[in-house]
Amino acid sequence: MSSKCKCGCGAAEQDTGFQSPLKAVNFLRAHAHGKGQIVSVAWEREGGNVYRYDLEIPKRIDPVAMPGVAHLVERIVKFVLWSAGGWKLYLSGPDEIVKPIAKAYTKKGARAFDYGFFNDLYGRPIEVEILPLRKMPVTKEREVLVKNNVNGNRIGFDLGASDFKISALKRGKVVFSKEFPWDPRPQSDPDYHYEKLSAGLEEAAAALGGKVDAIGGSSAGTFVGKKLGVASLIRGVKEKNPSKYEIAQNLFARVEEEWQCPFEVFNDGDVTALAGAITMKRTGILGVAMGSSEAVGYINQKGALTGRISELAFAPVDLNPNSGMCEWSRDFGVGAMYFSQQAVDFLARRYGMKFPKTMKLPERLKVVQAAMEKHEEIALKIYLMIGRYLANAAAWYREFYDYSNLMILGRVTSGFGGEIILNTARMGLEALDPVLAEQIDIFMPDEKARRLGQSVAAAQIPELK
Repeated sequence: MSSKCKCGCGAAEQDTGFQSPLKAVNFLRAHAHGKGQIVSVAWEREGGNVYRYDLEIPKRIDPVAMPGVAHLVERIVKFVLWSAGGWKLYLSGPDEIVKPIAKAYTKKGARAFDYGFFNDLYGRPIEVEILPLRKMPVTKEREVLVKNNVNGNRIGFDLGASDFKISALKRGKVVFSKEFPWDPRPQSDPDYHYEKLSAGLEEAAAALGGKVDAIGGSSAGTFVGKKLGVASLIRGVKEKNPSKYEIAQNLFARVEEEWQCPFEVFNDGDVTALAGAITMKRTGILGVAMGSSEAVGYINQKGALTGRISELAFAPVDLNPNSGMCEWSRDFGVGAMYFSQQAVDFLARRYGMKFPKTMKLPERLKVVQAAMEKHEEIALKIYLMIGRYLANAAAWYREFYDYSNLMILGRVTSGFGGEIILNTARMGLEALDPVLAEQIDIFMPDEKARRLGQSVAAAQIPELK
C-alpha cells in the first residue's frame, strides 16, 4: 500500500495492479476530441427493451494500441450484458474490434459462460448482428414507477434461500409479518414452491380479513418479466425434473392467476434499493449488497424500476487480466471479486492471512471482522482496498446507470470495517472526480430502512386499478 496516497484514489492501482476501465474510456474520448468514430454496443432483451452504449474513439488507432482498445470494448459489451440483460447483441465499429466480440458470444467462444447463462435465462441462444451506426437500435426500457402505494389491503413477500418473509399491510400499517422456513433449492417438484408460498399468502390474507387488494414480491434470482430465469430457488427442478422446469419458472404467474389482483414481483436487489428509496425519500439509487456475492438493485431518477437484471457480480470493473478470477464464470476483474465475501477472502490471502481449506467464506469473513475490531493492520488494508475499489466502481457504474445515491449494505459492510469502506470510498471518489463526488452520495441505509424490510417494500409496489 502506497504511503503517498492519503485518499485511496490511486492505491488500488499501486497495490493490486488495478486497471480502471473508466480511465481508459476517458483517455480515448480525450484523444478523439469530439471528432472520432463511434463504437456502439446494444443488447436487446424481452419485450423489445434495449440498452445502448456508445464510445467515441480516435479515427486512427496505432496498431500497437488496437488490442487494448478491443479489450476495453469487449469488457464494455460484457458489462452492458450483465447490467441490462439481453439475448441479441448489436455492434457497430471497426471490424478488428467488433468481429472478435461477435465470435466470442457463441457456444464455444471466449464468452461461452455468458452465452450459456443467457440461453438458460431467455430460453433462446444469443444472436449477434453487426450494423452501420445509423441502424443501431436506441435505448428503450420498461419503467415501473413506484409511488409508495399504501392504499388498500396489501401483501408483500420476500423469497430467500432458507426462509421467506411475508407481510400484510392495511392502509400502510403492518398488521402481519412472519418468516416461513423452507428448503427450495433441492426440491424437484415445482408444486413445493407454489404450495409453500400459497400457504404463507393465505395466512397473511387471514390477517387482512380475507380481502387482498394487491400483492408485491421480492425474490432471489434473475427475471424475464415476471418469469423466473436462472434462480437457485428452482435449481433442483431444473437438475432433477427438467420437464417441469418451465412450471417452476412460472411460479409467480400461477400465484397471480389464483389471487386475481394487481401483482408485481422484482429481483430482491431492486426491492432493496426500493426500501432505501421509500424510507429516505430519494430516487436515483444504486444499491450494492456485499454478501456471499455482489447483489445490485436500481431505482432510476424517476423513481422507477427498469427490469434490468443488474447482475454486476459478473460485470467487469478491472481491466487487469491477472486480477482475481471468479470461480463460477472463470472470468477476471468482475464485481464479485471486489465487493463480496469472495473479495475479502482474496485480499486476506493476498496480504498473508491463512485459513483452513475447509473454512467457508462466511467464517473467513468473521475472522477478518474480528481482526478489524482489534485494529490489526492486515484487516485494515483489506477494508481500505475494498473502499478504493468502490470509489473507482462508483464512477464506472455511473457510465451505465443514471444514479445520484450509492447505497452499500450486506454482511461485508457490517461493523467497523463497513465504516472504513464507506469513508474510503467517499474520499477516493472525491480524489478521482470532485465534480462527480458532489453528484453521488455514498451511504449505508439507516435503521429505518433496515426495519422496513423487503417484504414490506414489495407490498407497496403494485398500483390499485
